[in-house]
Amino acid sequence: MNDSSAALQGRIVAVSTSRRKGQKKSNLSECSLIKDKGFEGDAHAGDWHRQVSLLAMESITKIREKGIDVTPGDFAENITTTGIEIWQLELGTRLAVGNEAELEITQIGKECHDRCAIYHQVGDCVMPREGIFARVLRGGKVKPGDTIRVLSTVRARQGSTE
Repeated sequence: MNDSSAALQGRIVAVSTSRRKGQKKSNLSECSLIKDKGFEGDAHAGDWHRQVSLLAMESITKIREKGIDVTPGDFAENITTTGIEIWQLELGTRLAVGNEAELEITQIGKECHDRCAIYHQVGDCVMPREGIFARVLRGGKVKPGDTIRVLSTVRARQGSTE
């Protein structure tokens, strides 16, 4: 990704939480991101690197095209976006979410050892391929229609000798 990535901007389609892990999330009209924790009331919130999950509506559309009726939150993502190919962003990328919040991408995709409940409910899961995870650098209210903007990128160089 190059410096033009700072101009990338999309919008939030849905904000979703659940009380338990491994289940579809409920869409909310607004929710608060809490610094170093995640979404208020969400089962995945906590002191770890996957405080918030994001999935692009474009990824959900791929599953819809297979004839499966899915909507934002069905893949247990907290934030559904549109307008940015979030699965193409790099580790360390910082995102402005809404008017106040800021996230940092900590993981792209995830390893599913077994078929999760989401897979069994909808017949496929795009989270292992195209979902991203982030930690909350700055909290704030987030709602559908808010902008999501790439602030900066940092190329991760694991194992590099440069």
